[in-house]
Formats: sequence, structure tokens, C-alpha cells
Amino acid sequence: MKDETFHLILFTASLAFFVWSAINPYDYVIWAMEVLPVVIGFVVLILTYPKFKFTNFAYVLIAIQILILVIGGHYTYAKVPLFDWIKDIFNLSRNHYDRLGHIAQGFIPAILARELLLRTSNLKRGKWLFFVSVSICMAISAFYEIVEWIVAVTTDNVADAFLAMQGDVWDTQWDMFMALCGAIISLIVLRKVHDRYLENIKKQSSG
Repeated sequence: MKDETFHLILFTASLAFFVWSAINPYDYVIWAMEVLPVVIGFVVLILTYPKFKFTNFAYVLIAIQILILVIGGHYTYAKVPLFDWIKDIFNLSRNHYDRLGHIAQGFIPAILARELLLRTSNLKRGKWLFFVSVSICMAISAFYEIVEWIVAVTTDNVADAFLAMQGDVWDTQWDMFMALCGAIISLIVLRKVHDRYLENIKKQSSG
């Protein structure tokens, strides 16, 4: 299968999930705020595609990230049914889909940052690449928390559902910690797999 065909399949599937999420969501205002990063991502990826194509591995991760975001937008992060079921089964204190979302907020962008840095900058594999990739993920996480804070101080009826704090006063700190853990785990566990895809890109461009 050609790379372009694979990319089209991923895009079509992601778009289908996006459309599904827009059908009778928990609240359309919350849905719009939750899926805005997906819309921005779609636009950026489409506009840059002719000049820069990520590895297939990165595009699969992007599709997973989109799926996580649109599910959270449809149900809100505090009310995803599967995680409500897990909460009840294990007698947990909260719906942990929000935690999953923030782990992914570090886990997936870490590989995207790593790929962009390796392919467009002078950074080589090593400690500095690891540090900068993690730092980019933490900057994204911090920016998202600032957006949530702005929503909290400017709205009333949607703030609780959008923030998904579920009564935890340390929710912001937990969110950033989850993103940090996700980024570190991703760069350690997926590094070698990612390098193989990067090598294939290099061979294709040179051949």
C-alpha cells in the first residue's frame, strides 16, 4: 500500500470519528472547545502535507490522539461510559479518562516533536533531543492548562464539564504530571521503533 493511500485511510477514519462526536454530544459548547485542537490539527496537517509528511508511525499516533480527543468531546472527559464502568467495577474515586487524555498529551506529541526536531533541526539523537522533546510536551500541557483556567474564570455553566476536575483540587498538577510521564515513557519505549520509520523515510528520500 502506498503511503498516500495509508494516510488517506487514516484521515478518513479520523474524520468519521470527528463527525460521530458531533452527533448529539453532551453539550455542543463543550464539544466545540474539546475538539478545537482536532480542527487546528487537521488544518495544519493538510496545509503542510505537500511539503512535509510525517512517518506512518507518527500519523497512526496522531489518529489515536484525535480519537481520544473526539471521544472526550462527545461525552466530556468526566463521563466517558467505559471509564464510568471501570470506576464502578474497581470502586475508583473518579472517571480516569481525563488522566488517559493527559498521558496521551505527552505520549503522542513527544514522538511528533522528536520527529520534527530530527528532520528539521541540527539536533542529534541523545540527551538534548530527549530534553527538548519533553520540554515541548510540557509547554503544550502548560498552555492547555492556561486555556482551561481562562475558561474557568470567564464561564459558569461549562467550566466544570470542560475542566473535568471532579472535585480534585490538584487536578491541574496531576494533568501536567501525567503529560510528563507520558512523554518520558514514549521516548524511552518507542524510540527504536520510531527510528526504523525515520530510516525508511531517509531511504525513500535518497532513493
